[in-house]
Amino acid sequence: MLAVKTLHQIASELQGYDPQAMSAADVQAFLSKLVTPVQDAVELPLLESLGRILAEDVISPFDVPPHDNSAMDGYAFDGAQLTQNTALELAVMGTAFAGKAWQGSGGPVIPGQCVKIMTGAIMPQGLDTVVPQEFVTLKLSGESGSISIPAGLLRAGDNRRLRGEDLAQGKAALHKGELITPARLGLAASLGLKTVKTWRPLRIAYFSTGDEILSLGEAPREGAVYDSNRYTVFGMLSRLGCQIVDLGVVPDEPAKLEATFTHAAKLCDAIITSGGVSVGEADHTKALMKKLGDVAFWRIAMRPGRPMAVGRILSVKSASAPFNTASVSYNKYSKHASTILFGLPGNPVAVMVTFLAFVRPALLQMMGANPEPVLLLKARSLEPIRKKPGRTEYQRARVSAAPDGSLQVKTTGSQGSGVLRSMAEANGLMVLHHAQGNVAAGDEVSVMMFDGVG
Repeated sequence: MLAVKTLHQIASELQGYDPQAMSAADVQAFLSKLVTPVQDAVELPLLESLGRILAEDVISPFDVPPHDNSAMDGYAFDGAQLTQNTALELAVMGTAFAGKAWQGSGGPVIPGQCVKIMTGAIMPQGLDTVVPQEFVTLKLSGESGSISIPAGLLRAGDNRRLRGEDLAQGKAALHKGELITPARLGLAASLGLKTVKTWRPLRIAYFSTGDEILSLGEAPREGAVYDSNRYTVFGMLSRLGCQIVDLGVVPDEPAKLEATFTHAAKLCDAIITSGGVSVGEADHTKALMKKLGDVAFWRIAMRPGRPMAVGRILSVKSASAPFNTASVSYNKYSKHASTILFGLPGNPVAVMVTFLAFVRPALLQMMGANPEPVLLLKARSLEPIRKKPGRTEYQRARVSAAPDGSLQVKTTGSQGSGVLRSMAEANGLMVLHHAQGNVAAGDEVSVMMFDGVG
């Protein structure tokens, strides 16, 4: 029988693995090994596919463009007539309009002649060059006319779009694993496709834990706080196009937590919780997760968001062999043998940072997206920042344009992990890398922008 590796076995395969102080890069590498993409594809009408991940290549059924055509309004002619030192005089033989082939009037266009042509119109036979209409001198004589093209203005073939230069018939226009963006939606439409095959969206359960957490509408009480984490995570999951199962706030009672985990695992691909992973609290959750599957708790060398748990809830026929694939029954929704748990810290900013740094890339991989590194830009720090090597720091920051057009960045104030206001005022995170030390004003730092993410 093939045994499934425990989470600690998977993590221990990472070079330099230290469960007491895992680097941010190690956590990202671990999650990429742990999660697997969905395997359920669905054929969707094109207008319903925006934001989904393609489950197969989209093959072009014809050449794009399907014929040589004009790139602009102007006059089409045979470019072999051009010379470097002499203006070219051409008689205008008619007009070619977009949407139909030019029929001509009495035979093909010969040297010394041209055709007025509109943008996108098929190039008449034998003509390969277009001069923009604003660059010619037009001479009229009754109902006929001619144009003069200045010497040295063009080269043969200018302003002509070649058949198939965008896409050749039978070639992939879009690729499996790509996110369907507005531009890709338009490209698929330009091929005449009414439907595309995409991976189904992930279904994610989410709840907060803690006896001190209030839901909206509850009366305030001493020592309690309103739950903001469910709303920030809801927003970030919505940006990913996930189907969200909001399970509210679950008190720190083992029976209720077990029932919630078990119910969520039957319905969803992944579960996200906030709270319950700090020192002391972790022992309580660890015992519960050990009963349901497997869990690993880490102290990550990062700020904010140091404590984090990753678990795997297995649906098993026999509790005596929880890591034997022969005993695993599949999640009825996802057909996966397990449901992944992401146990995030309880502090509001730490929840958002750990989601952006770790959970979001893992979910994209589960969605079937092609793996891409998080895009980091470079900006000049407007202030000195104290930083110890040996941990990754994610500082809430405001990125702006400097007078010379380069990017500059400044933190948004207090960086406490519970100060959500400074996150709301930020438009990105200043990422200070694991080995990086103090930052002086004017130093170049990495930034991760929130646009489309946070």
